[in-house]
Amino acid sequence: MTATAVSSENYLTTPEAAASGVTIEIGDVPVRLESDNDDFRRMMEERYSGFVNSGSPPAYRFRVSIESPSEPSDDDARVWKQGRTWIFERGDFRAEWNAACRRGSIRQSLNPYSADTVLRIVHSLVLAEQGGFLLHAASAVRNGRAFLFTGISGAGKTTISRLAPPDAPVLTDEISYVRPAASGYHAYGTPFAGELARVGANLSAPVAALYFLEKGPTNCFEPIEKIAAARSLLRNILFFAHDEELVKRVFDAALGFVSRVPVTRLVFTPDERVWNLIA
Repeated sequence: MTATAVSSENYLTTPEAAASGVTIEIGDVPVRLESDNDDFRRMMEERYSGFVNSGSPPAYRFRVSIESPSEPSDDDARVWKQGRTWIFERGDFRAEWNAACRRGSIRQSLNPYSADTVLRIVHSLVLAEQGGFLLHAASAVRNGRAFLFTGISGAGKTTISRLAPPDAPVLTDEISYVRPAASGYHAYGTPFAGELARVGANLSAPVAALYFLEKGPTNCFEPIEKIAAARSLLRNILFFAHDEELVKRVFDAALGFVSRVPVTRLVFTPDERVWNLIA
């Protein structure tokens, strides 16, 4: 499919169309998905329950056109920039987004996965500009501080989320939202669900620590050198765009994170006692 440049005229909507949408606020960034399709709006409201904030002025708007059904796609999304316009494309959707004018368009079938991927891409690009990132990691808040848990597939992100005690609301079991703040970093809840199939708590808290998970015969911490921690962190950052400048920013963000946040390996057995170490 040939990419076409998008002018601001493509994003103009009538007052009626602008009112027919759902504003999804993740990480204090409201993104409005505007559509005349009632089924799409209901689907988004249900999927992003807890993160819908219709009263928040949107930072970005997308006009969503629902097209004939397409087969679900297991392919990776392709993301590239043409002039000032970002193009996102996969077998089940095509989106164009001009970050400068804060507007874009999405063509997709009536399914929740296309818009979900577009939102992940948009937030990954926005965070890259700010020195933050989306991370394949579970996260939870305890005693007013956020703890991140990452690792290779099967390391235990879902397990440690499932074992979280009542006083540790889970921000996500799949994709953690991390942004630099004046004194460190903040983590935010996300609706990007993993194996637990539930949206995270819509909360935020300063990041206390990042743990690389590893299952073992006991519960203990093991040190990690910062360079090794940065390499492992980069392997778990969710980023779609092959843009040299932004890739460098993500690299710098990983280095900055491990220099400011305690990072260690958490070896644990799959029972609730592991949470005795996290406070």
